[in-house]
Amino acid sequence: MARTRRTPPLDERFRRELRALGLHGAGAHVLVALSGGADSVTLLHLFRFASGDSGPAITAAHLDHAMRDESEEDARWVAGLCRAWGVPHISERLGVPPRSEAEAREARYAFLRRAASEVGATHVATAHHADDQAETVLFRVLRGTGTRGLRGILPDDGNGLVRPLLPFWRAELRSYAHAAGLRWREDAGNAAAGPARNRLRLQVLPLLERTVAPGARRGLVRLAALARAEEAAWDGLTDALQAAVATDEEGAILLARSQLAGYDSHVGARLLRGLLRRYGIVLDRAGTRAALQFITAAPSGRQMRLPGSLRIDAEFGHARISRAEPEPAPPDASLAIAGPEGRGTARIGGCTLTVEWSTGASPSSEAEDDDGGMLAALAADGLRFPLALRGWAPGDRIRTAGGTRKVKKLLGERRIPRAARVRVPVLADAQGTLLWLGGVALAAGRAPRPGAPALLLRITRTGDG
Repeated sequence: MARTRRTPPLDERFRRELRALGLHGAGAHVLVALSGGADSVTLLHLFRFASGDSGPAITAAHLDHAMRDESEEDARWVAGLCRAWGVPHISERLGVPPRSEAEAREARYAFLRRAASEVGATHVATAHHADDQAETVLFRVLRGTGTRGLRGILPDDGNGLVRPLLPFWRAELRSYAHAAGLRWREDAGNAAAGPARNRLRLQVLPLLERTVAPGARRGLVRLAALARAEEAAWDGLTDALQAAVATDEEGAILLARSQLAGYDSHVGARLLRGLLRRYGIVLDRAGTRAALQFITAAPSGRQMRLPGSLRIDAEFGHARISRAEPEPAPPDASLAIAGPEGRGTARIGGCTLTVEWSTGASPSSEAEDDDGGMLAALAADGLRFPLALRGWAPGDRIRTAGGTRKVKKLLGERRIPRAARVRVPVLADAQGTLLWLGGVALAAGRAPRPGAPALLLRITRTGDG
């Protein structure tokens, strides 16, 4: 009679996963992302009470996106939970609510990176689990991803971001939570069928498992594991192949054109994508194909421009990948706003801006108009004229709901490309205090109250240098 293998308890398997991820022993310090939902509360409980004597030091981190009416109550509840469990806690509330889920995700990971640096954490842990993995892989399959995308959510991204719950399913995590008597906060948005990921979770995957493949979720998770193994094998091979065709030369990459042309086109494309990642550039399939064709076939003396200020120069038997020399930016010219009404021009980051301002009522503090310009509204009370509209400078800071922040950091968190940052305008008062960072943030306390007078600005780009 065959013996049934006993599945170890979840807390025991969790400790194994921590060891596999290197999250044990002296020196390990994990910042646990804590939204207050069931998954993140379970993750924190496992770290706090089930990681054993060799478990890491932990700190919880909560970001209030300010996107829901109950978000402040969620933040207070999370703080209370951390006090009750004796877990150090760091939190922040966004001054400007994100306009989309993608923007919220970017803000969340930027906050986690800052918080980890602030507390000296070696790792950041999120509560993604096996069901999240299945949904991610299916979503990417439907979008036509390649093998790299099929890897899904990585257990360890190599930069300190880890997901210790990936081996576990939502159902077993809930069983653990109920057995431990845990409570959590429910986000009504998770049950809404609007977002694509929610439809996959609530409708598509259940339908697939009922009518097509009963083990669809497990199959998708297996596919992710196979793709990770295949990509790891490819990485080992491409390192050797790259060494045979590419050499570093004073910050540039020199490619042997004839040797690269001798590889299968799919191998050549993979090699080229790996090299371009060194510069932070990811081309789509069409862009990779065009670049590979240029490298292997363009006459000597020709040049191809790539995103990110990269260029490829064909030089007889070699092709050189390097940064293009940036063109010197024309001098900026600020605009003085001396009173409550007027019109003028400014030159910021090589762009000429037409600016109109007046006093009136506004339904919103900031928006983008149909022509791609910017609209802004500031409380008129207490404005210290003359105001100055200018480009931002190193050392500039702006007051937000979470405290005074460096403009440079805010621009980075909003993922504004470096080349575009020089074109971001700032508005400062007569004492140099920043009131508004164009398209990014309005200073705390400067939003107009309903019905109160507001200074309205309309900025239109009328020319580029």
